[in-house]
Amino acid sequence: MITTRPSLIPACFVSAALLSPSYGGAQPAEPIVYTLRFPAPQSHYVEVEAVVPTGRRPSLEMMMPVWTPGSYLVREFARHVESFAARLADGTDLVVDKTRKNRWRVATRGAASVVVTYRVYCREMGVRTNWVEDRFAILNGAPTFITIADDRGPRPHEVRLDLPTAWHTSFTSLDSAPGGRPHHYVSPDYDTLVDSPIVAGNQTGYAFEVAGKRHLLVNEGEAGIWDGPRSARDVERLVRTAERFWGGLPYPRYVFLNLITESGGGLEHKDSTLMMTSRWRTSTRKDYVGWLGLVSHEYFHAWNVKRLRPVELGPFDYENEVYTENLWIAEGFTDYYGDLLLRRSGLSTREEYLDDLSRLIQQLQTTPGRRSQPASLSSFDAWIRQYRPDENSPNVAISYYTKGGVIAFLLDATIRRRTGGTRSLDDVMRLAFERYGGEHGYSTDQFRATASEVAGTDLGSWFEHAVDSTNELDYTEALDWFGLRFKPGEARTDRGWLGAETTAQGECVVITSVRRGTPAYDAGLDADDEVVAIDGFRVRPEQLEQRWQAYRPGQQVELLVARRGAITRIKAVLGAEPVNGWRVEVRPGATSEQLKNLRDWLWEE
Repeated sequence: MITTRPSLIPACFVSAALLSPSYGGAQPAEPIVYTLRFPAPQSHYVEVEAVVPTGRRPSLEMMMPVWTPGSYLVREFARHVESFAARLADGTDLVVDKTRKNRWRVATRGAASVVVTYRVYCREMGVRTNWVEDRFAILNGAPTFITIADDRGPRPHEVRLDLPTAWHTSFTSLDSAPGGRPHHYVSPDYDTLVDSPIVAGNQTGYAFEVAGKRHLLVNEGEAGIWDGPRSARDVERLVRTAERFWGGLPYPRYVFLNLITESGGGLEHKDSTLMMTSRWRTSTRKDYVGWLGLVSHEYFHAWNVKRLRPVELGPFDYENEVYTENLWIAEGFTDYYGDLLLRRSGLSTREEYLDDLSRLIQQLQTTPGRRSQPASLSSFDAWIRQYRPDENSPNVAISYYTKGGVIAFLLDATIRRRTGGTRSLDDVMRLAFERYGGEHGYSTDQFRATASEVAGTDLGSWFEHAVDSTNELDYTEALDWFGLRFKPGEARTDRGWLGAETTAQGECVVITSVRRGTPAYDAGLDADDEVVAIDGFRVRPEQLEQRWQAYRPGQQVELLVARRGAITRIKAVLGAEPVNGWRVEVRPGATSEQLKNLRDWLWEE
């Protein structure tokens, strides 16, 4: 039960200072001090001025990251930088050479510090990038802050925001600088700066406290449509459930940055998360539960990946890819627990949770790429596949989110069965966090050994089958333990099925993807083919479903197809549309013991 109601932060609130302890103590190095200005925010630019200590080196190499942690793709942030220049404090211009795509060398003339200036174009609405307009700004660290390349040891980085007169608030998980100046923040090192997005404008904040820790939900764009108080109450409820799960909260304070911008996605940070959504998502039950699932997923990352991480994910090399085979744990397990903790908090029903689990399993089991790519390789190949899908991706790859979530479900059930219900994956996560939640992270062998220890039996071969191979997963024992089953379905024999995914482009039917094992794939149809006619009769997008109803499985059809402007005829033998055999439901006649296992899993009384 909620005992602390969120309190509304008034519009005049100008920083996240109420969440931040004072910054102090001995400094390991002189800070880099950034001033961010928005003289014409409608032009989508932020102007950056940085006072950079040089240590009196004759030249200074400056660097901007090419990627941001949590999103494994080289995004080339420097492409948005322009007008990079440097000068001395007295205004004397300095020579600057571009040495790499994301590096600049400044000739310092032996000065103790230099002033670096540049502009960043910010018009990419996403949780990994920047957006600046006349109403607000979203600034992520990696695409904003250029720092000293190959700097030795931790160096503080200060950020001062010079906001337009119409803007009154700024929010971040960074510490407020001493002295109480509004919109002035400090970071102990560059890693923390990159890991602390900033939102400025006129946002609405809702504060609450759990386990003595301050939390803040920040909504940009409520517009009288988004239900702010309701969302804050439910976010607090999620936090309390997570605190119960882990046995404590690992951060000094936490900020949920919720950008209601008609976009989507979320990105985890150590003491905050940046999320995007639609203003209408509090209007329907399904959409709202979906948003809460996003919050739950990103918040679970405060433990799993930001603190309990694969050993490869830190310290970060911001200029090169960082490979790990364990994103199926970092993201897949988070997917699993994001939905599960939503149910355990009472914010979703049992039926809604089983629907989410069903979709996860169905997505995996209907992706042909599961037979080509194991979960460990899916993780390793994130840099070239996860964020660059094409029409053939479902045939050759699987998502480490999806398969990792299914593996978590099966592993949880396996541990519960082998320990007679006395231990679970929950215990694995807590023990792993206790052992490896510090600076060094865990290796593949360490995490699997921890799971085996909790299970009281060697799970090595289990992991090899589920994670390192493309063998089909076995759901029998997991479903049996919880008293579940896959709901029986009947094959559709009343209509033919081609199996190609299509879209309407004006009056044209265009194929977007062809999966292996479908009649379309066997016939040689391809993505970007335009289906002009079926058996000599023109077909338009709104007619396609009706046309298939005139055929039965096993019938042959002749498709008139335009491929790169050339007309060709392709014959295909239609099949029967596959049954969705992956809908999870409580088994009729489940035993009292099975139902108890189900209640224990879902934290139901």
